[in-house]
Amino acid sequence: MKKLMMAATGGALLGLLVTSQVAGPLLAQEQGQQANVYEQLDLFGDIFERIRAGYVEEVDDRELIEAAINGMLTSLDPHSSYLSAEDAAAMRVQTSGEFGGLGIEVTQEEGWVKVVSPMDGTPADAAGIMAGDFITAVNGESMMGLTLDDAVNLMRGPVGSEIVITVVREGEVEPFDVSIIRDTIKLTAVRTRTEGNAVVLRVSTFNEQTFPNLRDGMAEQVAAAGGLDNIDGIVLDLRNNPGGLLNQAIFVADAFLDAGEITSTRGRNPEDGERFNAAAGDLAEGKPIVVLINGGSASASEIVAGALQDHRRAIIVGTNSFGKGSVQTVVPLRGEGAMRLTTSRYYTPSGRSIQALGISPDIIVEQPRPQPATEEQDDAPATRSEADLRGALKNGLSEDQLLQIEQERARAETAAQLREQDYQLAYAIDILKGLNALGPLANGAN
Repeated sequence: MKKLMMAATGGALLGLLVTSQVAGPLLAQEQGQQANVYEQLDLFGDIFERIRAGYVEEVDDRELIEAAINGMLTSLDPHSSYLSAEDAAAMRVQTSGEFGGLGIEVTQEEGWVKVVSPMDGTPADAAGIMAGDFITAVNGESMMGLTLDDAVNLMRGPVGSEIVITVVREGEVEPFDVSIIRDTIKLTAVRTRTEGNAVVLRVSTFNEQTFPNLRDGMAEQVAAAGGLDNIDGIVLDLRNNPGGLLNQAIFVADAFLDAGEITSTRGRNPEDGERFNAAAGDLAEGKPIVVLINGGSASASEIVAGALQDHRRAIIVGTNSFGKGSVQTVVPLRGEGAMRLTTSRYYTPSGRSIQALGISPDIIVEQPRPQPATEEQDDAPATRSEADLRGALKNGLSEDQLLQIEQERARAETAAQLREQDYQLAYAIDILKGLNALGPLANGAN
């Protein structure tokens, strides 16, 4: 018994010794890291004082500190930044749906400002700015080396004032200048219309108006068509939609899903993750849906497209989306400013990360660039048919039958015109028409 007690005591002493041997270096390492942090903070203070005392011109202390804070945040990723009191107020106004500017969503790539997407009906849209364009200069001043916030501030100005931006575009040999008049940007979050027998929901942004606009606009179009039985399906157009509010993306995806996960977020700590699920109810009542995306579809747009794709609720058509799959949390700070910090990543219901990969369409359809008509096309001879031949037999149809044929021909001609104007949208409508022609079996009914 005495030997057993001694062995137990020895084991306890050994355990204490081992614990001390392991904990000692860890504690010393942690203390060393803290000391290093304090040394770096002392270095920051020393540099700050030297700038104040020795810089060639007098500096504003507040601006200097804000620049240092912003530099710390922007070094993390393109979407983390410091917002001054003015910038924070402007962001709050923008998410409510009205603000001043050019009407473009931008990001930064290799030091240059890149257009994520122009917003519908804005000065930038009217001037022909395209997703993927690089803005290299504003009024002759180079944008290289500026932070994203500084670049955005350079493009801001009084409503009605002119700005000349220099654009580099893929496929263009030389940079070119575009003159734009700044204006108050009033975003209509969702525009609805009917093309053929398809209801088109054009969602240009995700702000506080998005879901109410979509719900009400769709109801109006369906009522005008005489009910859901008279439409082929829904085209949800998310092209050049730069994103916006997460809750609005969830509402829009939920509008067409009866159940299941919409998206999840995962941060550095597993316990910080969130899942967002759909509630019962489908505004389209099972009617087929085609979602249009392109390289200007980002963030909230990708959440909606990914959710509907993973649940096989929609066919995704277009080109690969932007790939902005990170979550930014806006943290209010003292002095009315705020910090925008990337805190997690978005995932689709199947567990795909959107970040840097984007959403791949089920059917890749490029939007052809408009081509000017050639003289050969203008001078092409008119085609002839049996009806043009002298003495051709009449077909013997009644006036009602002839009227029906004329109406069908008019619809086909309208569809052909749409194909010239917007090939991707026309393609989506053709898909819905085909699915509707096949009936319930194509739409997943048993």
